[in-house]
Amino acid sequence: DTIGYPVLIKAVAGGGGKGMKRVDDPADFAAGLASAKREGAAAFGDDRVLIERYITRPRHIEVQVFGDKHGNVVHLYERGCSLQRRHQKVIEEAPAPGMSEAVRAAVTGAAIKAAKAVNYVGAGTIEFIADASDGLKADGVWFMEMNTRLQVEHPVTESVTGVDLVEWQFRVAAGEPIPLKQDEIQLNGWAMEARLYAEDPANGFLPSIGKLEHFVMPDGIRVDTGVEQGGEVSQFYDPMIAKLIVHEDTREAAAARLAEAAGEVEVWPVKANAGFLKRCLVHPRFVAGDVALQPQPSDEATLAALTLIAEAAEQGVEARADRFSPWGGQPGLSYGVRLNAAPHTTVWAHVDGQGVSAPVTPVETGWRGPQGELAHVGFDQVQAGDRLFGYQAVDDGFVLFVDGEARRVTPYRAARGGNAGAVSDGSLRAPMPGKIVATPAKAGDVVTKGQPVVVLEAMKMEHALTAPFDGVVESISSTVGDQVTEATVLAVVKVAEDVA
Repeated sequence: DTIGYPVLIKAVAGGGGKGMKRVDDPADFAAGLASAKREGAAAFGDDRVLIERYITRPRHIEVQVFGDKHGNVVHLYERGCSLQRRHQKVIEEAPAPGMSEAVRAAVTGAAIKAAKAVNYVGAGTIEFIADASDGLKADGVWFMEMNTRLQVEHPVTESVTGVDLVEWQFRVAAGEPIPLKQDEIQLNGWAMEARLYAEDPANGFLPSIGKLEHFVMPDGIRVDTGVEQGGEVSQFYDPMIAKLIVHEDTREAAAARLAEAAGEVEVWPVKANAGFLKRCLVHPRFVAGDVALQPQPSDEATLAALTLIAEAAEQGVEARADRFSPWGGQPGLSYGVRLNAAPHTTVWAHVDGQGVSAPVTPVETGWRGPQGELAHVGFDQVQAGDRLFGYQAVDDGFVLFVDGEARRVTPYRAARGGNAGAVSDGSLRAPMPGKIVATPAKAGDVVTKGQPVVVLEAMKMEHALTAPFDGVVESISSTVGDQVTEATVLAVVKVAEDVA
């Protein structure tokens, strides 16, 4: 109350957003504190927390340091790690954008001082929070924490300095001095890394688990991964499944190359954030150095048009003699006829459960859609204009890989019987396997829309299942400690009149 809201409750042993809760209202403090303590105890065996003022326009800047047993400490410049979700890094870069020499001198100097103060040996990272509401300033940066290890984003530092940090670790551990002096460590170009997570950006970045039936990574760049096609992403591990790293002469070139690489990612049926990464990387505000983004999904109408050619290839529609006839349409295709214009077709489909349509025109070589000529290429690709997209046939439709996104497209004929527009019946189902760690509500409680009812722990994070509307908790079918499977009904909320 003294430092003022919003505040951040943080597990003292925490990291990666685990055990960290933002609280905007005093009425929510007790619940936030309890959740942070649970996550801290589960992930780190320590439920102690600290509280700090929350900065609403933050920049996350960190400095790579290295110390040896001879008292030498050097820095390898800074990294920008501000693009995050759930307080976990998504895109990292070196150097940090918008850094003046004064701010760089301030943070690297503070980092060296901190490492020397504890006689640090080995690779480490000194992390800072900067207030970016009025640009980066030397007096607007605060120490946050030190990570006494090599971090996930170390490849970007290796790229711009030409230093193999793992080799340095072995040398220093063997008692050797640091191979280079401070003035011998130079910056070269710009590097960026994107973390590929098994998660669904369209559903609050909820982690996704399951078998990697289709897993294709981009060529021509550095890819660090610990999974492969045919493997499985389970509930017991962090959702990061790969890192994509590029090094170019300029920040703009690095962002463009990384965006291209993210768009080449193909993952199915596990959901991944590659499409979200690409939209971030090409967003004008990110390119300009602004990291407060809300990128929007790609054009679904284009996907529907692309699906048409995939479906046509499967069904042999292109070979039909009456393809241009207004009476020869296929289910899901709506033909229009004008005597003074070419016939046109509207493609109807469900994309990720949402009904969409797109105009296409039959031409001698196939079809023309919103992005140009459409053609079927091989058995697993479609071409729209000068762009090539991979696709894969599944049960009642197709999965199209567009700009790093795997979009489930169901042709209209198969989707008509679906219930994509069904209203929630109030059943709260487990979105993935996990363990019940809290039940903030009990049967008979009156709840409002968005109020937590059951809290599930999976992939090292807590996920609150909230009331879908104002009502009354009819039943809680789970207890703390229960291990539940995906789609298990954990609680049921009913509108008040239904209960009465």
